[in-house]
Amino acid sequence: MPNTSPATGRAEHPVEAGPPGAGESSESTVTVIVAGLCNLGISIAKAAAGVIGGSGAMLSEAAHSLADTVTEVLLYFSLKRSTRPADETHPFGYSRERYVWALLASFATFVGGAVFSVNDGVHTLTGGGKDPGSPVLSYVVLGIAFALESVSLARTVRQVRGDAGRLGVSQRRYLRLTPDTAVKAVYLEDVAALIGLLLAFGGLLGSTVTGSAVWDGCASLLIGALLAWVAVVLARANGSLLIGRALPQPVEERIAGALRDLPQVRQVVDLVTLVHGPQDILVAAKIAFESPATAHDVELACEHAEQVIRAAFPAVSRVYLDPTPGRRGPAGRAARPGGRGRGDSD
Repeated sequence: MPNTSPATGRAEHPVEAGPPGAGESSESTVTVIVAGLCNLGISIAKAAAGVIGGSGAMLSEAAHSLADTVTEVLLYFSLKRSTRPADETHPFGYSRERYVWALLASFATFVGGAVFSVNDGVHTLTGGGKDPGSPVLSYVVLGIAFALESVSLARTVRQVRGDAGRLGVSQRRYLRLTPDTAVKAVYLEDVAALIGLLLAFGGLLGSTVTGSAVWDGCASLLIGALLAWVAVVLARANGSLLIGRALPQPVEERIAGALRDLPQVRQVVDLVTLVHGPQDILVAAKIAFESPATAHDVELACEHAEQVIRAAFPAVSRVYLDPTPGRRGPAGRAARPGGRGRGDSD
């Protein structure tokens, strides 16, 4: 992984924790608002063109853009509500609430976009479609929609490129692993929108040239399949983070290594991490300290260890250390880092 190591004395920013400053969500909020406004205007124009021209593919694209608009509204709520500070009722804060709203957004994409498009495609193929009128209006709307979607995608790509650059990873890796699923959702939806527009254009052109509605119906089915794929990808990503996802084992091993390098620490017995949101990581560890040590010595050692972890991994917002007797060899959670300490022997 291209991020720096604690051994260098520099802070490390794992891509799985999000880029520095991601917890503030300001840039992601602007990206979501831009995408939402573009999709709202596009959906109205597509619906009008679909109704006037009788194109099922255009109506499917209207449903696609409307679903995207609803998705952006839900993502906006996810970003705003997740920044609320911790309180007595929610002592760990509201970071993971963003994944609740984002999961609902993926359902909106599936129901409002995929299901409608597939249903419209089947309706068209079974002879229920209208006779297409002049396709000129539809072509104009498709061109305008393509331009607006390109603007939204350019904004999203600029943020993704900047975030990936700050983390020192590729854009593809960033999109696959980032906990900022709002940006991931907007990116996938914009790409799917541009592909959907090309499919709608192909279906409309095929139906115009051949006089057969089969092209239009097939385009609707393909648009529906594309939206279903996007919805499944986003649902899996948000579901994983909502349930509770740990940092990758190599990152956990480096956190354990930072603890083992402390002179007061004899062994890291066990260590677990939990991603609450971008730049909001919880670390909990069972630590065996060097003996003899008084309760005050252990207290100071724990405070020092927490400072070291926070300095080496700024995304860590909470550290819980449990002084515990050491043990030889892997036991319990053997697959996790920290099962071997400096005092262990084979």
